[in-house]
Amino acid sequence: MIALLIMIAASLLRSSWMAPALSMPWPGPPWEIRSVRIPVPALTIALWLAALLAAAGLAAGLAAVRAGVRVSARSVLAVGLLAVAVLTVLPPVGSSDALDYVAYGRMVQIGRSPYVMTPAQLGQAHRSYGQSVPEEWDHQVTVYGPLATAEQFAAAVLGGSSAARITFWLKLVNAIAFGAVALAMHRVLRRDPAARLRAHLLWTANPLLLWGLIAAGHVDAVAAAAGLLGVLLAGTEAVTRSSLRAAMAGVLVGAAADIKIFYVLFGFGLCWPLRRQPRLAAAAAGAMVAVLVPTYLWFGPPAVGALLARRNKSTVDNFYQFFSGSAGYLGQHPMVVAAAAAVLLATLAVWRLPDDVTAPPGVRPALALSAAWLFVWPYQMPWYDAMLLCLLVLYPASRLDWLVLARLTASTLALMPGNPWPPPGAVLAALARISQQVVAPAVLLGAAVGLAALCACSRIAPRNRTSANAISSRNPASPVST
Repeated sequence: MIALLIMIAASLLRSSWMAPALSMPWPGPPWEIRSVRIPVPALTIALWLAALLAAAGLAAGLAAVRAGVRVSARSVLAVGLLAVAVLTVLPPVGSSDALDYVAYGRMVQIGRSPYVMTPAQLGQAHRSYGQSVPEEWDHQVTVYGPLATAEQFAAAVLGGSSAARITFWLKLVNAIAFGAVALAMHRVLRRDPAARLRAHLLWTANPLLLWGLIAAGHVDAVAAAAGLLGVLLAGTEAVTRSSLRAAMAGVLVGAAADIKIFYVLFGFGLCWPLRRQPRLAAAAAGAMVAVLVPTYLWFGPPAVGALLARRNKSTVDNFYQFFSGSAGYLGQHPMVVAAAAAVLLATLAVWRLPDDVTAPPGVRPALALSAAWLFVWPYQMPWYDAMLLCLLVLYPASRLDWLVLARLTASTLALMPGNPWPPPGAVLAALARISQQVVAPAVLLGAAVGLAALCACSRIAPRNRTSANAISSRNPASPVST
């Protein structure tokens, strides 16, 4: 709770510490407090503390759930959704990406393509737009899919001339998608109180996730919602008898991939429950393609080129920096090594990740591929973990929970507070550099090695794992609140 309050306060005081400046529309939303100023060093320390408190609280909560402690899952759901609602009506913080979305939407609005034009060019051609263009990606064309571009265009139309108002519409869509995932898992896990509580801790009331998806306004929330709903629909009994419903599931997963292309990995989870019915599997896969191909054709070759825009890039906290130098194969071909590692880890995870009848049929295969990619690819952001967490919450509690929590904590800390420059002051700048170049890469490397080792040794599930159903059955008189 303290972590969430700190993040809400940081959002309210955005103008004190984050650039570029945003002019708040009257009467709003979004809203912020301009009369109170907070020094950037104090804000940075507060956010680092919030991330650490969030991680500690989540770890304690997950351990308590495994020990049999029960609180009302509905209360946790309510707290999480309330935090989502508050953060939605505040300006975007923690990342400048939402303002890039604004620029891309405006480009479409004036008849230009965000796959050709850059935010800097937009600012030069239309100076009224240039004030809200962030510097970090101002020379980068969009790397998002056509459906994300369509959403950004719609927000630009609704928001008019106010960049802040456009970010509100974008955040509102994110909030609806985030809430849809929360309510879907609440429904799917309705017979398992402990699993439901764990799911809301990892997703709905997870401050680390709320910071990246809702406070910052990243589009990953929408992709995660569409992808998860498609995987869940594919695993229902009704789909196994209907080509139309299988196609509907394919449309949802295709929409997720049309927002962020790496959600195409959910296609494995989409087709897995239908693998013994080729006609239905073909309908689902065909529907995916039917979503992706026309939209990319509409924007032409530049949109396809956007898929490869970051193929040779890596984030500041990637663990390959420990091994790559100016010489050597890894230093010259990091993506080849990363691709090979991802394929090997995916094969191992699909083979050895424990199956469990309590999880929806497509969750385990989609989780295996998503984890393999996220754990080893050198270009990763903490909000990318939404792809993993939306599946993990429906998979039984395991040692994978701790690996994912460690990754999310380290990568979130490394990018706080969210400005493209180090925090002021030699000490804070040094701590930020150590976090980005030493601590986070070490944690991410440990998580990748840990996942490979646990899969190889078949130790993902703890020896004395007690699923929520098992706990309830052994102690039927225990107080269980939903």
